Amino acid sequence: MQIKLKDLDTRIARIEKVVSNQSLLGLSNDIETLRADVRAMHNDIDQLNHALDISGKQQRDLYADLDRRLRNLEARGAGGAHSDSRTSASGPAGAADSAAAGEAAGAAGQEGAGDGSSGAAATSTPGGSDTASYQAAFALLKEGQYDKAVEAFQHFLATYPDSAFADNAQYWLGEAYYVNKSFPEALSAFQRVADKYPQSRKLPDALLKVGYCDYELGQWSAARNALSKVVSSFPESSASHLAKQRLDKMAAEKH
Repeated sequence: MQIKLKDLDTRIARIEKVVSNQSLLGLSNDIETLRADVRAMHNDIDQLNHALDISGKQQRDLYADLDRRLRNLEARGAGGAHSDSRTSASGPAGAADSAAAGEAAGAAGQEGAGDGSSGAAATSTPGGSDTASYQAAFALLKEGQYDKAVEAFQHFLATYPDSAFADNAQYWLGEAYYVNKSFPEALSAFQRVADKYPQSRKLPDALLKVGYCDYELGQWSAARNALSKVVSSFPESSASHLAKQRLDKMAAEKH
């Protein structure tokens, strides 16, 4: 009986060892699977970050393109208002030019009405002087000459405070500061858009950038308030989507 009991103990120990080894092997396989999943998640995150970078660049390009198109419509509309009397007596060609100018003015008015701006104000640019100044400042921004763009937009706002382009100029002044990482100055410029031009089509983007500036300055509560306001006030805008992303980022960072 003792021999049989000893033999049984030996066999049980051997079985326990096999079971233990199998358990360790299973755990090892599980760990390796988890590591593979983590690597895959890191890869997905890298791809998402890359996609966000591309999306951000496309968004900036879109803003620039929309701004350029609106300026062209506004300038053509203003030009049509001044040239109508000269072209009315110049025959069929002159009539066609007048009609084209009128259509451009109407398009500018419709676009202004769609974004909260005044269509009449968009066509009231006197003589094109403020238009030329605005376009020159914006050209400096597009060329990456941010310090000069800051000076140009400041000069424009001081010289033409009542221009139809004043809200746009104030917004792009903030952008010039922002890309230069002058966040306090950018914050002030973007906030001025919200305070002085509450009907501007740039308002959602300006409030978004107020939140971005607060984030860069470590003013977490102010950043959350500004970004949440974008989401609640402009839920269908692209600015709202970007605001949600930054709020999610802040939550992940526990800010």
